[in-house]
Amino acid sequence: MSTDVSTKVMIGIIAAIMIGACLFLTRSFLAPVAFAFYLVAVVWPVQRRLQRWMSTGFAAVVTVLVSLAVVGAMLSLVVWSFRRVGAWLLANIGRFQALYAQADAWFEAHGFVMAGLITENFDVRWLLRVFQEVSGLLQSLSSFLVVMFLFMILGLLEVGVFRSQLAALRRYDAGRFLIEAGADMAGKMQTHMLVRSVVSLATGAVVWAFTLASGLELALAWGVIAFAMNYIPFIGPFVATLLPTLFALIQLESWRMALFVFLSLNVIQFVSGSYLEPRIAGKALAISPVMVLLAIFLWGFLWGIAGILLAVPFLIAALTLCAHAPSLRWVADLLSGQPREDTRPDAA
Repeated sequence: MSTDVSTKVMIGIIAAIMIGACLFLTRSFLAPVAFAFYLVAVVWPVQRRLQRWMSTGFAAVVTVLVSLAVVGAMLSLVVWSFRRVGAWLLANIGRFQALYAQADAWFEAHGFVMAGLITENFDVRWLLRVFQEVSGLLQSLSSFLVVMFLFMILGLLEVGVFRSQLAALRRYDAGRFLIEAGADMAGKMQTHMLVRSVVSLATGAVVWAFTLASGLELALAWGVIAFAMNYIPFIGPFVATLLPTLFALIQLESWRMALFVFLSLNVIQFVSGSYLEPRIAGKALAISPVMVLLAIFLWGFLWGIAGILLAVPFLIAALTLCAHAPSLRWVADLLSGQPREDTRPDAA
């Protein structure tokens, strides 16, 4: 009996490794396709309303064009923000080098053996390359967007047909399961995107107001970066907090002010991510933070930035399917991150 269990475990591990390898090797194609179908689920209510006044094909084209305009505007704002930050850094390179020299002298005076290694591998040119690579990455998304929006058009055209085909199978368990689980999944993804957008806008506005009041330059750029980075769980808020802190240290030349900026931005991110967003989303989107973090690392490793952005939607889809399957409902309950009351009569 134990041999059979061990064999099944080994087969499961081998299958998981092979699936992961296939996902990694096909990421250039599968990532934009998966993103397209996620956006189809999010924007489908828009097309459904447009279809009341126009044909399905024209409604799909209009929906895709609106989505393209929104995504393009967001990417343009992010590129503009990082360019502003990079230009500011280049214009103030002397101040950065002076601060860097002071830090290096402090490390050497206190006998840190890593000071020489830091000096050799970290300088202002390294920081400039980081900003240049980020800007280049954002500008090289054209092929990704072309494939994504192509499949998005095809997906929007097929939604109605697919729903009618599933409706014809409603009398079967599989058809009923797919209709109910698919509708619930799409609704949760729409709620997730709406909540994340509202919270991101609020976070960006508060960060802009705070950096402006603190006397930091590029306040609008920091607000835009905080808004865009908030779409990336855990990693995005960290980047949106660390960058203004480093530049506060350069501009204000005060460790105390830099620490104040760092702590204040962390409070803003904590309130928006740990209090405001859960309050707005409610229990419908409750997921264990540990599972969210694991999903981000896993999909980030497999698909890079696209995987990080899709990690939470993938997790929502998986837990929704588990919640609609009686034999797997316990998985959704276990990973919801919500305490469950013991309903047994003898429970204390």
